[in-house]
Amino acid sequence: MSSIRALIVDDEEPGRTNLRYALQDHPDWNIVAECASVTAAREALLVCAVDVIFLDIQMPRETGLTLARELSTQASPPLVIFVTAFNAHAIEAFDLHALDYLLKPFDDQRLTLSLERATAMLKQRQQASYAQAMSQYIQAEDEAKKDKPAYWQQVSVRSVGRIECIQLADVLWIEAAGNYMQLHLQQDQAGGKIQRQVLHRVALSQLEKHLDPACFIRVHRSAIVRCDQFHQLEVVGDGIYQLKLVNQDTVPVSERYVAEIRKRMHDG
Repeated sequence: MSSIRALIVDDEEPGRTNLRYALQDHPDWNIVAECASVTAAREALLVCAVDVIFLDIQMPRETGLTLARELSTQASPPLVIFVTAFNAHAIEAFDLHALDYLLKPFDDQRLTLSLERATAMLKQRQQASYAQAMSQYIQAEDEAKKDKPAYWQQVSVRSVGRIECIQLADVLWIEAAGNYMQLHLQQDQAGGKIQRQVLHRVALSQLEKHLDPACFIRVHRSAIVRCDQFHQLEVVGDGIYQLKLVNQDTVPVSERYVAEIRKRMHDG
């Protein structure tokens, strides 16, 4: 593909300078403008065609999230690589929504990974799905500021060169798989329903707190199941249980969750 046009938005000059020098080692990347504020970035976007924005979050007057919120309403926005000092909540949110980020101070290896991900997404023309993922992220951040944040209805999953937005209504159960979790899905396709599995590089516990407990419950340290998928609770040994699901999958069950599962099954 042709040169990738980048915009740097950071209120601190050393931050802009460091990123500018780092990008010099990547000849396919061209910095079209550098901005010290969200206001300046808006003006630059009016006159410059931009593929990727390196967007600092913590800025005075208007934060980077203000600009991200505006971009998320576009059908095909520039990709955003968020730049931030370490913040556990921010990093978890980016991971959950499959968005990319750089931690200050960033190293060359992490920058290269972010550039490769952005390049792959641009090649596959993934801005539309990216806009949806960023919109979900902004909505979740807005909800988190409320006393009763809403439970999620969908999640964004990154694979090579693309982001897929998955409806939680299509998720039958979720399984821990090392540093990943595996979503077991049933989705409508031409000719009927198909079942498939999708890996998401997020810990099970990270997603669990955003799931509606009326719809999903943990049944084992390695599994969360949608309640309407319960079919039969089986005893397979002394204090050892498993849950057979409607689709005939079997899921291990910890003894501590047996009473709640039986209650849910009884209540229908």
